[in-house]
Amino acid sequence: MHRITAYSSQKNMEKYQLDELDKQILRMISANARIPFLEVARACNVSGAAIHQRVQRLTNLGILIGTGYFMDPSKIGYETCAYIGLNLKNPTEFDKVMEEVQRIPEIVECHYTSGPYDLFVKIYARNNSHLLSIIHNRLQPLGLSHTETIISFKETRQKQVPVPED
Repeated sequence: MHRITAYSSQKNMEKYQLDELDKQILRMISANARIPFLEVARACNVSGAAIHQRVQRLTNLGILIGTGYFMDPSKIGYETCAYIGLNLKNPTEFDKVMEEVQRIPEIVECHYTSGPYDLFVKIYARNNSHLLSIIHNRLQPLGLSHTETIISFKETRQKQVPVPED
């Protein structure tokens, strides 16, 4: 049997060997997070308790990182989605800037990147004026040398990463 090595988190690079049952569970619950464990158990030919234990272990290892509902931002008043590349005046202040970025609720993703930007963020704003306000009043005071904003007109695809095959 081939095994795929997964890492439980970026902070803790502990290896975990995914077996076929783990992969089958991950495929099913990533396709439908609301699927009842008993339905997963039947499909996997194991008990509901076994599925519950596996899901709990995958969660504890950091492989599964949450459950919940996703909102459609446009339907609750966030009409503008933008991606912003940020360059710091002083890269040694990265940790301080990251703390402040985390306090901006409209920023839903933040990536430390290679390439032309120090950070790349995804942000939802009520409209373009709100976006401009966030950039000028919340981001620029963090000590940025410059920003580059790309506005998304429409999200055309969002999905989970696939569970690796052998």
